[in-house]
Amino acid sequence: MPQISVDYSAGLAGTFDRRALGLAINRLAEETIDAKPESCKTVFRQSEELVVGTGGEAGDVQVFVEFQIFPGRSPEAKAALSEGVLKLVAEHVRPLPGARLFSAVDVADIDRDCYRHAVAGG
Repeated sequence: MPQISVDYSAGLAGTFDRRALGLAINRLAEETIDAKPESCKTVFRQSEELVVGTGGEAGDVQVFVEFQIFPGRSPEAKAALSEGVLKLVAEHVRPLPGARLFSAVDVADIDRDCYRHAVAGG
């Protein structure tokens, strides 16, 4: 654990190194919430369209990072993780000229009693 999802706008495809950002996010999770390296799993999902407000610009793009973690981390550790992720997104993601980049992070606790996982193969 953690399960990390990075949703990003199609307008950002090919403009940043997803693997480099994923590795940086995983390292940050190790440092801020004491996650085990082998437990950090980051998936990237491209979103086809972003609509902002009632008249958003067609070039607007977004990166939304969601962490699902086991309970027990302090609010301060979660806040440090969120702030660190926003910094990493700013370092790694460069929208095309004229585009506005919206970035956000959510850190949520998983219900430990209901969570299950399996590993197959390998």
